[in-house]
Amino acid sequence: MFVRWESQSVDADLDPRLPGFAEDVVIRRFNAPEALDTRFHEVRTKSAINRVPQMSRVPFEWTVNPYRGCSHACAYCAWGATPVLMADGRTRKLEDLRVGDAIIGTARDGAYRRYVRTEVLDHWSTIKPVWAVELEDGTRLLTSGDHRFLSDRGWKHVTNTARHEPDRPHLTLNNRILGTGRFADTPKHCDDYRRGYLCGLIRGDGHLKSYRYEHSTVYGFRLALADFEALRRAQRFLEDVSVVTTESVFAAAAGSRREMRMIRSGSRTAFEAIQEIIRFPLSPNKAWRKGFLAGIFDAEGSCGPANALRISNKDGTLVHWTQESLERLGFDTVVEPARPNGVMTVRIRGGLKERLRFFHLTDPAITRKRTIEGVALKSDAQTRVVSIEPLGMELPLYDITTGTGDFISDGVVSHNCFARPTHEYLDLDAGRDFEKEIIVKVNVPEVLRAELARPSWGGAHIAMGTNTDPYQWVEGRYKLMRGIWEAMRDFANPCSILTKSPLLLRDKDLLLEVAERTQVSACLSVPTLDEKAWRATEPHTPHPRARLEAVAELNRLGIPTGILIAPLMPGINDSPEQVRRIVELATEAGAVHIGGQTLFLRGSVKDIFFAWLREHRPDLLERYERLYAKGAYLPADERRTIELAAGAPWARRRYADRFRHRAARAAAQRAQAREEVRPPQGSLF
Repeated sequence: MFVRWESQSVDADLDPRLPGFAEDVVIRRFNAPEALDTRFHEVRTKSAINRVPQMSRVPFEWTVNPYRGCSHACAYCAWGATPVLMADGRTRKLEDLRVGDAIIGTARDGAYRRYVRTEVLDHWSTIKPVWAVELEDGTRLLTSGDHRFLSDRGWKHVTNTARHEPDRPHLTLNNRILGTGRFADTPKHCDDYRRGYLCGLIRGDGHLKSYRYEHSTVYGFRLALADFEALRRAQRFLEDVSVVTTESVFAAAAGSRREMRMIRSGSRTAFEAIQEIIRFPLSPNKAWRKGFLAGIFDAEGSCGPANALRISNKDGTLVHWTQESLERLGFDTVVEPARPNGVMTVRIRGGLKERLRFFHLTDPAITRKRTIEGVALKSDAQTRVVSIEPLGMELPLYDITTGTGDFISDGVVSHNCFARPTHEYLDLDAGRDFEKEIIVKVNVPEVLRAELARPSWGGAHIAMGTNTDPYQWVEGRYKLMRGIWEAMRDFANPCSILTKSPLLLRDKDLLLEVAERTQVSACLSVPTLDEKAWRATEPHTPHPRARLEAVAELNRLGIPTGILIAPLMPGINDSPEQVRRIVELATEAGAVHIGGQTLFLRGSVKDIFFAWLREHRPDLLERYERLYAKGAYLPADERRTIELAAGAPWARRRYADRFRHRAARAAAQRAQAREEVRPPQGSLF
């Protein structure tokens, strides 16, 4: 689902304007240390009711959201940044870029557009509705609807303009976005990776020997390289296992030849430790193989703008391990015929797409070999657009201005969307995220009332809580929802609410009044009852059992209320026992419907969730890599198995009988409830 809100960016206090508005809308802004170091921006909005686009697969057209941003931080819906291709061949999150950073853009050169080096000239943030563009190869791009990509038919926006405005070029299904497609995840430099790297680098370009004399043995280790990046990494990795080396000049620079430096050690302890470190493992895992390939490439690899990626060596064992590791990671390789001097070469096929995948998947240290400058912008990557859908929330989105007017985001060419002068946008803190910058639409009840009063308004159902939680922490202070409920009551407008908070009970008197005049329903999200899982995945949210108590109270009052068990996360909250217990308690609470939905991980949200897994549940990381290897959703059979465990099919049958006569007695329940919740008479003193 999607909420349209015109482009906004909160400037510094010196300029109270929000971009996208002709006049000042910011009333005040303030920090709230007592609210998790959150910063609030009070604004006056021009509209309250927002249309949900027809392409959204939801049973309503309109929504109201009094807040933008949400202090109910959830690991599975957190904002994450898009990887941008840097000039050194690595990637960096868009949010972490800074003015002056060297990145890759494109420029036309004769008949071709080529990758070129460019510079970040400006960087800022906005808070906007997010759209997910999915490509055939599984790439998911999270952007605003105004963002532009370079397609096979020129530059195109993600979405068209509003219906009453002239059309603009926009993406459609079957358009192909130019580029290499999805970037691979960079490996974590864990112990296995470090051992693999040292094995490849030292076996490929190091010297490790012992010499026996009459009365003693001399031990020698030496690694000499012209590229300091690999030498520094090797020295650091050796220090991690308590192997200390000394550094010195191996060969001075002469003519076109660069200086070579070396690290060395003559101790027996260091010799034996290195000998053990570079031993080939019996069952190498992926982390070791990635490190090994990075090391052997730094030692013996070559790759230029006009050349394929090759790794060469005379040692047949090293060639075997190189090719086997590449193939285990999904690369298409060929071993070229041996040269007269006996050197054999493993070549990776697949062009620039596979070269970049190698660089990102293995992370060699030497950036000189990773450049793609001058390469033509052509690829056989499967970058056809297969879906364009709203993500259903507003998130901080970042943008940059570059020297070329474009940049490479997650493998495809992105245009600078909002290249406005620097003084119009003042960067917010780069560490700021969706939970820390809350926009408060302080006049939304009054605006909503005016919109409901328009003759053109048809009284359609309005859903609340579809974008951000209207009953998050800040609602306890602003009480905007009371004014919204009063407007719904006075205009008898059908409505519903989705929330994580039992704070909804504060307004039960108004809910009852709304229910007397029109249809109203509620739904509370209860993904888990497990204390550990709740605290890890939904920090700063009300306790799940308190939410179930709210479900029971609302149903007792005659307000139809259900629960949503979402997301169901494999290995975290999807066990039949856990789900069954939620269903049992929801049934006891009188829930009129129970829904379940498995976790989906779109674009950079996947990176954030996987980072959470690495920190909190590393035991599940390999499983999730397998389950989400091909896209944002679980495989169909796995998804059906998990969702069936929620008990929704039998729950619906059970509730069909249970609530057949609810409508007949709902009025009586509400009448009794109104007496119970009637506010006390005020006092003058």
